[in-house]
Amino acid sequence: MVAADANRVLTESGPGTAGGHVLRQYWQPAALTEELAGDRPVVPVTLMNEQLVLFTDDQGRLGLIGRNCPHRGVDLSFGRLEDGGLRCPFHGWLLDVNGACTETPAEPTTSTFHQRIRHLNYPVQERNGIVWAYLGDGEPPPLPGFDCLVAPQTHVFAFKGLWHANWLQSHEVGIDPAHAAFLHRLLEDDSVEYGQQFRDLVADSGVTTIKLMREASPPTIIAEPAPYGFRLRTTRDFRGQFTHVRISNSIFPNAITIAMSREMSITQWHVPIDDTSSYWYSMFVSFGQPVDAEIMRSQRISEVTMPGYRPINSRFNNWGYDPDEQRTQTYTGMGRDINVHDQWAVESQGAIYDRSTEQLSPSDVGIRTHRRQFLAAAEDPSASNLIGRDTPVDGPPAIDAVTTGNDFDRAWKDLDGSRRAASDWAAPVDYR
Repeated sequence: MVAADANRVLTESGPGTAGGHVLRQYWQPAALTEELAGDRPVVPVTLMNEQLVLFTDDQGRLGLIGRNCPHRGVDLSFGRLEDGGLRCPFHGWLLDVNGACTETPAEPTTSTFHQRIRHLNYPVQERNGIVWAYLGDGEPPPLPGFDCLVAPQTHVFAFKGLWHANWLQSHEVGIDPAHAAFLHRLLEDDSVEYGQQFRDLVADSGVTTIKLMREASPPTIIAEPAPYGFRLRTTRDFRGQFTHVRISNSIFPNAITIAMSREMSITQWHVPIDDTSSYWYSMFVSFGQPVDAEIMRSQRISEVTMPGYRPINSRFNNWGYDPDEQRTQTYTGMGRDINVHDQWAVESQGAIYDRSTEQLSPSDVGIRTHRRQFLAAAEDPSASNLIGRDTPVDGPPAIDAVTTGNDFDRAWKDLDGSRRAASDWAAPVDYR
């Protein structure tokens, strides 16, 4: 259980909060690049309880500034994109990507008043389908050297989705390897492909992940420190034939990397909109062939409504729950899309889960580890507690391996190493 004061630290993300300060020391996704497509690249953004507006000016420069005009507070996301900036429709004030006010046309032409205006603004940059923002103090660190950020654009697909719950609930689903054998279980195999992340074969075993999760032993989960946060090594015995070794990762403070298939991994950020809603941003990375972004987008865009990437299934329709399906086809009765399963697990806890009554089990080692790391950084946000912020990081490796022996680490490291060696772009990584 977690005391109320500690739970507030873990869940509050606004300016001036201890948890919000930790999150602001790292680059965070602010929008998908595709949101700036079209003839008016202006997007309202709410990020960690701050009302902002993202835009591209007529010189192609990205800007992220306060959404409320510094004059009288109207919403700049309705502004006119012209003359090198975003112009407020109320009195014509013109603000550039750096928050400078370059014109106040309602004032006399000789006025220098505009030179005294400095509007809220944050550094932004685009990489592999996501616009990244740094809301912290001082100079931002470089973007980390994760696979999803160093791979060529041809091998990365990015998407996002809205969940009506605190960001920590989303993150804790991602660092809980035990849930996959239950929440995502299919009671029978079928040919439906989208939504079945676990349809691929596990390494060279000839067994699909769906079958393995359904029939393997309960997992043994170990959390191992890593330069970016920690690594989770999950092992399961499959009918005495082999041991399944799954490597997943918690990237401090609010991201994960997990295996999707033999060729692809997913890195996902859980980003607060405010304290009761969040976006997940996923980056799918292929170590082999280029991704088919058109197909991947069409599969996912059909499951949301726009604007806002709001899921079709939600609390208002019981996440698509069907008791007949639950009896005969899936463990949840909520279809085959694992995003919906995870969404239910996140949202059904409530907007901000009261952790004072929870009873964590031994398999929740990842959740305990992350909370300790986050609370330590919130209490003392010195460099030693801001894990991975100012030190080089890479990978992280996320893979499913099998072995008939006891050297579990050798099994996954050899497989990940060979996958990287065969890749056109992936470099070796530090397996510390």
